[in-house]
Amino acid sequence: MADSTDTAAQAPARVGYGTLLRTPGAWRFLAPALVARLPYAMLSMGILLLVTKTHGSYGTAGTVTAVAAVAQALIGPQTGRLADRYGQAAVLVPTVLVHGASVGLLIALALGHAPAWSLFLAAVPAGGSVPQIGAMVRARWVARFTADGPSDAAAARVSTAFAFESVTDEFTFVIGPILASGIAAFANPAAALVAEASLTLAGGLAFAAQRRTAPARIIPEPGVRRASALASPGVRLLAAAFLGVGTVFGGMQVSVNAFADSVGQHDAGGTVYGIFAGGSMLAGVLYGVIAWRRTVQQRMVMSYSMLVLGASVLWAMPNLVALTVAGLVCGLAIAPTLISGYTLVETLVQDGAKTEAFTWLTGAIGLGLAIGSMVAGKLIDGHGPSVGFLVPVVGAGLGLVALVSLRHLLVAPGTPSRVVAGSAERGGAGALVGAVEG
Repeated sequence: MADSTDTAAQAPARVGYGTLLRTPGAWRFLAPALVARLPYAMLSMGILLLVTKTHGSYGTAGTVTAVAAVAQALIGPQTGRLADRYGQAAVLVPTVLVHGASVGLLIALALGHAPAWSLFLAAVPAGGSVPQIGAMVRARWVARFTADGPSDAAAARVSTAFAFESVTDEFTFVIGPILASGIAAFANPAAALVAEASLTLAGGLAFAAQRRTAPARIIPEPGVRRASALASPGVRLLAAAFLGVGTVFGGMQVSVNAFADSVGQHDAGGTVYGIFAGGSMLAGVLYGVIAWRRTVQQRMVMSYSMLVLGASVLWAMPNLVALTVAGLVCGLAIAPTLISGYTLVETLVQDGAKTEAFTWLTGAIGLGLAIGSMVAGKLIDGHGPSVGFLVPVVGAGLGLVALVSLRHLLVAPGTPSRVVAGSAERGGAGALVGAVEG
């Protein structure tokens, strides 16, 4: 009887998306955040299309895209750290202004057929000024649901919120490439980047104006230097795993476009890549409505293994239809991996470093995208589009090796029953960490 009682007590809690979206004030920041996040996937696609057209090389285009992504990966966490310290609006407003100006400069240089090195230089501020909206929204959800202290109810709400955010991320990856390639097809690639900068500016400023839902600033004690979120070994491991996911994004973007060009379907690349992201979005929706009983660590290893398996067949696809189906299946593993990672990282850092921690993961994806697109571009120029699909499987495979061999680092030290996002565990007010253990 005791065992059955314990089992019932440990039954995972579940909060539906409807309950989440009825949270007072949620739509005031979610709507502008969506506008500001949509261009995230447009930027790399827009740069890729524009530079390929103006300079005639997938290698050059992939490298410019990579430089922008590297800048975002390295600078983004620093803006997240500043947002934790000074507030989101104080950081976001100048960031989006710089982004609009730097993207305009990159467009002008590309259209003027400027040398490749000048495009690389312009790509640094363009990528580095990408606003970290996704991390800021996640920080707002955590602040909103844990304002009264940790509890099982708060854990369930954060779980659903993280799943919803992953779905939103994937939605932008569905719509963004299609929108960028569509504008490029009907107008030109430069217009796609103009649209990207305009949406970023408008959405970012509107999001920054919603100050009431922003998390409180964390003022460090005089003489006390707060450690970076990256000081946590678990955060570093998750960043490495997300780096592998990023190589899937980067390798897929360049390789899909090159494959579509090789079969005469020049405008189909964005659609194929959007379907790949659509598979991830579907999996993210399902992930958020399931009351999971497996630990978050187990879920992440399982979904990451599925990602490697799905990526391993992309290079062998004989035509665009087969590639689309394979990409859809591969995409099903993306969102569960990302949701699990964001769930785990929140348990590994203290208040005042959460936005920074989220941006390290987002930045790792960007860095992986940079590496993936650059390497895939070079391979495609030398050996053809199918060879570019080897990049996702190698990158994800290395990430899986790191994740499996070092997964013990993903348990928050000294917090055996903290609950964050996933299934709710017993522990009551003792922690927001029980989902990590089950």
